Amino acid sequence: MQALLDTIATLPHPREAGRHFHGRGGLHPGCEAWTLDCYPPVWLLTSFAPMDEEALARIGAALAARWAEIAPGEPLSWVYQCRDEAGASNRLMSGQVPEPHVVEEAGARYGVHLMRGQNHGLFLDMAEGRRWVRDWARAQPGGKVLNLFAYSCAFSVAALQGGAAQVFNYDMARGALESGRRNHQLNGLAGAQFLAHDIFSSWGKIRRSGPYELVIMDPPSYQKGSFIDTKDYPRLLRRLPELLAPGGHALICLNSPKLDSEFLREGVAREAPGLVFVERLANPPVFADVAPERALKVLVYRQP
Repeated sequence: MQALLDTIATLPHPREAGRHFHGRGGLHPGCEAWTLDCYPPVWLLTSFAPMDEEALARIGAALAARWAEIAPGEPLSWVYQCRDEAGASNRLMSGQVPEPHVVEEAGARYGVHLMRGQNHGLFLDMAEGRRWVRDWARAQPGGKVLNLFAYSCAFSVAALQGGAAQVFNYDMARGALESGRRNHQLNGLAGAQFLAHDIFSSWGKIRRSGPYELVIMDPPSYQKGSFIDTKDYPRLLRRLPELLAPGGHALICLNSPKLDSEFLREGVAREAPGLVFVERLANPPVFADVAPERALKVLVYRQP
């Protein structure tokens, strides 16, 4: 636990959402179960193994001491989430969580929810992916974007802020798309559509709205009844050539620790051999991992 406590002792006063400690990367022996994020003004401590009350009390005391130094007079608010194969439990340890809870990242505003569910509305490890999408849209304004497995549509916000003309957001979860709609309202953005469809039974509709200058594929690695990466990713990849405009780009994402980037490269080579590899995006430095292929993988391809 000492590495986590040492990090807490030097925490800044954060203004944007982000991760501050990533024990999951294996760079801090003995702390592999812990992560510490900030969704201002709330800190979120996550453990991937059961933790005793004494350990939580030590961490809480460290947070309180540091917060008194960097934010004198402000109440400390922090949430503890314990995650395992059965799901997640969320517990308010001190202070309060704003409702609505809106955070910022790179000039964009997003609604988040820390007290329910396993995911919170904004995947912090994808910050570089959102930056790339915003930069891409600035470089060729007026583009049309297809955002598959859109979740809360953060990619769509980044694309429209950069200058994209249209974004088609597809996700089966209507609740997630409603969050996405609110994110666009928070940022005063127009030009997005929110389509609650099963992607695999909607290719005709998806194709008719194309071709697209950018296609984003960010599916869950495993979601029972919806998506299994080893079985379903090839079905996605073989659709790319017919969806992309000439010169268009594809952002292909995989967040399974069990599959490496070669799974995606081999899949593209087999299912969409005409696409040209451009680059693999680096993850934010705080997400460094002793085994990089276990971490988030984001590959960029281009249609000739």
